[in-house]
Amino acid sequence: MKLRLILILILSPLLLLAQVKKKKAPVKQRKPAIAQYFGVRCLNADSAATPYLYYQVYDWAGTHYKYSGKTKKGIDCSGFVCRMYKDAYCIDLAGGSKDLFKTVCPLEKEELKEGDMVFFKIKKGQISHVGIYLGNNKFAHASVKQGVIISDLDEDYYKKYFFKGGRVQLAVGN
Repeated sequence: MKLRLILILILSPLLLLAQVKKKKAPVKQRKPAIAQYFGVRCLNADSAATPYLYYQVYDWAGTHYKYSGKTKKGIDCSGFVCRMYKDAYCIDLAGGSKDLFKTVCPLEKEELKEGDMVFFKIKKGQISHVGIYLGNNKFAHASVKQGVIISDLDEDYYKKYFFKGGRVQLAVGN
């Protein structure tokens, strides 16, 4: 009887451990293929002037927002734009959205080309948000609520706060 009790005490935790191992871990959400990801947004990475920009945006998509963040653990809007310029165009930029605006030639919405920056006056009538234009009225940015996403300049919110576009001369070859 004692032997049976000892075996039960020894084997019970092992049986529980075996049952835990059998349970599958939750499936991590996978990103759709790059063509599908951009296709549903009416963009085509293969016909982009700088496909690598699209690949970088895709790689960062879904990264959480973190004020002053600059990594995949969390990034803010200006950190994201600076990272895209570094990775896609080998151009080092720094600073917040207001600082970035000082480095560009201002543009109207109709003049935007892939790789241009888009600036928004959201807080107190000052430039407080920036993204990178992808074409077809779409831009990539780090949203406070959704992290790195692609949005449309004609969405009511962005239409309301859009200020100017901006071009870094070296970035788009003009």
